[in-house]
Amino acid sequence: MNTGVKITAFAAALAATFGTAYGVGKGVGPFEEPKKAEHSGHAEAAPKGKGGDGHADQAGHGGHAEANAPAAGGLQVSDGGYTLALETPTPALGRSTLKFSIKDTAGRKVTAFTTEHGKELHFIVASRDLTVFRHLHPEKAPDGTWTVDADLPAAGAYKAFADFKPAVKGAKGITLGVDLAVPGAYAPKPMPPVSPTAEVDGYQVRLGGTLDPGKAGELRLTVTKAGRPVTDLEPYLGAYGHLVALREGDLAYLHVHPNEGGPGPDVSFTATAPSSGTYRLFLDFQHEGKVRTAAFTVRAGGGAPTAAPAEAPSHDAGGHSHG
Repeated sequence: MNTGVKITAFAAALAATFGTAYGVGKGVGPFEEPKKAEHSGHAEAAPKGKGGDGHADQAGHGGHAEANAPAAGGLQVSDGGYTLALETPTPALGRSTLKFSIKDTAGRKVTAFTTEHGKELHFIVASRDLTVFRHLHPEKAPDGTWTVDADLPAAGAYKAFADFKPAVKGAKGITLGVDLAVPGAYAPKPMPPVSPTAEVDGYQVRLGGTLDPGKAGELRLTVTKAGRPVTDLEPYLGAYGHLVALREGDLAYLHVHPNEGGPGPDVSFTATAPSSGTYRLFLDFQHEGKVRTAAFTVRAGGGAPTAAPAEAPSHDAGGHSHG
């Protein structure tokens, strides 16, 4: 696809390219209307003495699914009787206000949620090429409408994820996903190469461990600065690190569990890939009062997962954001 191709033309090509990966071709369609979503994974590395709970939902199609692997999340706009209703499916290029709600089977906006990791709902927006990533913290109005500002620096297709747990007896965590599009000339970027380290704002993060399809494995991320271990990471939303994992192609949400640990330099997670394939990992960590994100490209089923250096993510005022 040539740089500068209009987004409507890109939409048709993308749908043709990834029709199989998106399950019945529902992942990306004409950009004027959002289509069915796909699933992703978000977990926190709990401070020592505290547990965490990663979760995932419906399976995706980013690679060959493993019989023993957990289902992936974020692949559906509706699940478990709840629907992610996006009111702003075509936000403007640059800074825009996004509005959405979670609706029940009767079409009513849900207003009661269980607080997990310091928030009632976590909202994530990522570009389809996985080069733009925003982890946002929207505000909820009394009627159940959520609002948040987001900086979307490039035209193209994006996926928004809502990670929440309804405040009803027996409810489980749910991750829903929905497509949105930023109009304009689209210039796709390639997936960053695989490498064991990432750098952001003078910090170096090294990724160790293995990501195996259908088999739980530890992902250990070590944070240093100027060659010295960072041993005073600060809790962010009750955790020393947050990990979001998205599968290339359908942006499926990984099944990720945080491990107990101290304030650095190591932040540890237990992850099980739902299939072989390529994934992008986004680690949030807070130090000296600022949240930063290290991004990695990882291959599951092809040896040890190593990380790709990524550009330093930006941080929006209303919640941290990543690009």
